[in-house]
Amino acid sequence: MTSATPRERLLDAAGELFYRDGVNIGVDALCKAAGVSKKSMYQLFRSKDELIAESLASRGPSYQTLLHPASEADRPARERILSVFERQDQMVAEGNYLGCPFVSTAVELKNPEHPGSVVARHFKQQLTDFFHRELVKAGVDDPGTLAIQLTMIFDGASARAVVRAQTLGGIGVQTAAALLDAAGIRSSELATQAV
Repeated sequence: MTSATPRERLLDAAGELFYRDGVNIGVDALCKAAGVSKKSMYQLFRSKDELIAESLASRGPSYQTLLHPASEADRPARERILSVFERQDQMVAEGNYLGCPFVSTAVELKNPEHPGSVVARHFKQQLTDFFHRELVKAGVDDPGTLAIQLTMIFDGASARAVVRAQTLGGIGVQTAAALLDAAGIRSSELATQAV
């Protein structure tokens, strides 16, 4: 088993510390947590801004894997969409949820051109794109608008969990389900009852 490289240790430490304490944490604390000198850090990354962006990019795929259903999951679009909100609910209930890392980073940075904001926007767009693909499969009239609305529900539920410091209790799932119902994407049981 090989040990982590200084670059990997910096990315891991940065990802954890930025999520837990925010992106304004000092370089000294980052280097200490990673067991890497400041000189080495600046040899590996041109700036702290680059480290912010790369640490977010390195953690993004695993966060998405936690949320998105497996690509081979053969379920209706409604179930696949709602599973994202169910997983969010579970993550919050586990007690370590500090909000969506992409939204948290972008809000802290405030500059839409910052490399970290660009990475955050990329990953948030991937969630919207997932919703859009599922809505197209379901045949809704305006999948673009509905995908954005679902993303807003996700982000709003995330913010609520952090601000209220409590579990969501299914409110994200219920709100997304109501939106899907209004768009005519009903569960198979509801569709059968409506006939």
